[in-house]
Amino acid sequence: MAKTLQYIEGAYRANIEEQDDPAVWITGAIKGAGGDLSVLLAGNAVNYAVKGQDAAGLSFGGRAQTQPPRIADDLSRLIAKGVAVSLVADDAAERGLERTAFIDGVRTVSRAELPKLFAGYDRIFRW
Repeated sequence: MAKTLQYIEGAYRANIEEQDDPAVWITGAIKGAGGDLSVLLAGNAVNYAVKGQDAAGLSFGGRAQTQPPRIADDLSRLIAKGVAVSLVADDAAERGLERTAFIDGVRTVSRAELPKLFAGYDRIFRW
């Protein structure tokens, strides 16, 4: 079975009309079907791993989003299923995020370590 890395850099894609990020959601679905996947959060998507986020009360005009995204919770469920979730520490630092801000189980990797990380996968999907 091919080992796949989901490299997620584009943040909050489709979150207005959906309750999740499509790349995170499909990772869980494929893992549930027996796939061998890992997740790497980069760029603005490092914010996905920040614990305690609450988008309740999100509305557009007079329309409320009754099922707001809870992406950090989605990532915690992936970790519980055995999906390795990592983030680029340099990107987090550029956004003022400290290690203590992240959900349990998230690993950090420096930008300098990315080539070695990428070499461990048969394919990389960039989102």
